[in-house]
Amino acid sequence: MEGVLRNWRIVSALLFSTALIVGAYVLTQGISSPTHVEASTETALLEAIATRDSDNDGLPDWEESLYGTNPQVADTFKLGMTDGAAVAKGLIVPKAIANMPGTATTSGPAIVTAPGLPPPPAEGTITATFARNLFTAYLAAVQKSPDGNLSDSDTKALATDALAQLMGSVVAAPDFKSMNNLVVSGSGPQALKEYAASVEAIFLANKGNAQTSEIVYLKKAVEESDDAALTHIAAIAKMYRMSAAGLAALAVPQELAQADLDLMNAMSQLSSINEDFTRVNTDPLATILALKQYPNAVKKLSGAFVAINQIYKNSGVVLAKGEPGASIVNLIADVAAEQKATNKQ
Repeated sequence: MEGVLRNWRIVSALLFSTALIVGAYVLTQGISSPTHVEASTETALLEAIATRDSDNDGLPDWEESLYGTNPQVADTFKLGMTDGAAVAKGLIVPKAIANMPGTATTSGPAIVTAPGLPPPPAEGTITATFARNLFTAYLAAVQKSPDGNLSDSDTKALATDALAQLMGSVVAAPDFKSMNNLVVSGSGPQALKEYAASVEAIFLANKGNAQTSEIVYLKKAVEESDDAALTHIAAIAKMYRMSAAGLAALAVPQELAQADLDLMNAMSQLSSINEDFTRVNTDPLATILALKQYPNAVKKLSGAFVAINQIYKNSGVVLAKGEPGASIVNLIADVAAEQKATNKQ
């Protein structure tokens, strides 16, 4: 077992980084060999999360949570070396590995712990699940290998399999509401004006103080360790959630039923995604998977705005500045125009 753990420590960094960085690009872009040029803001963030090392000790922050070490302290246990060096020497092993049945050993490396440290990912977090699945796959591969070693191709296969298991463990959240949940009432210009006024009131009631988007705040949290940015993301998540709940309580004109449903479901999904963004320090793989879902959720939101805008245009509804509902109609028109311009690029 000591030899297995030693080999595991040698390849674990490669496995983790390959699975997270390369896998993140594949999951987000849906292609097998993406180039650097194709990386979007989201994929750049995925790489930043996977490689962030706040204390420059050789262990990425998210991996430190697996070892029970402090990502802000280079020598967590005062061993006279960085945490990365201690891991390489076998003085610290992942708690998820140490606690697995059959891995305990009296002759193996010491498992160092210390009171008062942030705990490793709790059971049930995506990060802990990934670590456990990856190590289980590694042990199985080593046992099948004649010499107890793995080739580069075997290592890459392990990373791919671990990603597949990770994706299989994630169940997509159901839509917040279905068509059967809507109260459909009225139609025509007057009903559309009343709907716009009601939506405007909902958005104004849930307006926060965020100065930029959740993606920019997440970038600040990751690259600048800005905890205030996570607070803003949590507020944005609440804004989406409360707005979706408000929309669900409205009576919606017949011609807007589908677009209204798409709008509230997109907002509900973005609320969940933003909540996972706030977990970047405690369950970073949850954030990585949320980033994978984010572009499609934003696309759904924009699509709902485009559909609503077209319905208002077709109905000839125009609201002057200052009229109830005017700000929401103008917002929808602006988003629709921006989306149209983006599609032409």
